[in-house]
Amino acid sequence: MDFKKERKKMIDEQLIKRGIKDKKVLKVMADIPRENFVLKKNEKDAYLDCPLPIGMGQTISQPYMVALMTQCLSLAGSEKVLEIGTGSGYQTAILSKLADTIYTIERIKILSDRAKQAFDRMRLKNIIVVTGDGSFGLRKHSPYDTIIVTAGAQKIPEDLVEQLKEKGKIIIPIGSSYYQELLLGTKIRNQLKIVNYGGCVFVPLVGMYSWEK
Repeated sequence: MDFKKERKKMIDEQLIKRGIKDKKVLKVMADIPRENFVLKKNEKDAYLDCPLPIGMGQTISQPYMVALMTQCLSLAGSEKVLEIGTGSGYQTAILSKLADTIYTIERIKILSDRAKQAFDRMRLKNIIVVTGDGSFGLRKHSPYDTIIVTAGAQKIPEDLVEQLKEKGKIIIPIGSSYYQELLLGTKIRNQLKIVNYGGCVFVPLVGMYSWEK
């Protein structure tokens, strides 16, 4: 399969047509091989317009959703980013090309180890992988310029807001376990100014401050 051709098709048909305009995001999405982050048996489906299973009840997000969440953050290149939910590592890899340092947390060790191996193969040196409960963030390295949560929560955890810098941004799916709204919050004087980017479906956030609790 010609993966480079499939990536171009993804950019043209899935991203640009749906309003992804950030040239830096489009370039990185065209450069990062999504096939490196799916299960071997699903390589042929790597550029389908949908999430794909990666094992352990988790998924790699739809390419458009990865691009949209990334575009919403308006990364300039100097940011320190916290990602909650490494999963396959695909979103992490995209972020690593657009920001300075990425701290990414994954509660399932099999997935965090697999993602780290992919990062090492691709020589992505600015990613720090942590295995553990990310629902309350990673206070040790806070504050962050940006926090991205790749799992659905019932509400935005206060711990994550506290770990944002002033004028920092958090993007997170908020709703039920089966349907959420993608919210972008900008921290202004310890409060979040919220913009809603519409409906989405993510696996549930699991941990101490997840919707399940």
